Amino acid sequence: MPERRPGPGQSAAQAVRRMPNPRLTGLGGGLFCALVMLTLGLLDAASFASQTAYGVLFLPVAALTAVWVRRVDLLTAPVVVPIAFAVGLVPLVDGDGTGGQIMGMVTGLATQAGWLYGGTLIAGVIVLVRRVRMIRRRNARNRPQG
Repeated sequence: MPERRPGPGQSAAQAVRRMPNPRLTGLGGGLFCALVMLTLGLLDAASFASQTAYGVLFLPVAALTAVWVRRVDLLTAPVVVPIAFAVGLVPLVDGDGTGGQIMGMVTGLATQAGWLYGGTLIAGVIVLVRRVRMIRRRNARNRPQG
């Protein structure tokens, strides 16, 4: 009898199951996102890359934050993601003194608003889908059999 090999879908599913699946609290998700974005901002500033590269890298960080946050703290993900974007933008702005730094932040947030809104939208959609699935599972479990 020939040996059965798993199909392409089964091997991909097994690979996904082996991936890390951390569950972060709301505070942990915020710290994760802020630290990663600050690190990316520092690396971007050190490599003289553009703010657009920073914005592009923001999108997967926002998605991971929304995926990795615990079910109980789902609603914190779309809140902490834009805050983390602003934290990571600090090393990228130009300006002399406090007023110059503030104006640099305002300008940076204004010119990168598309990436900021995109990442927040991604986090919001992921959280919304997870929440709807959680409610459906709970309703199916509580539905009387018969």
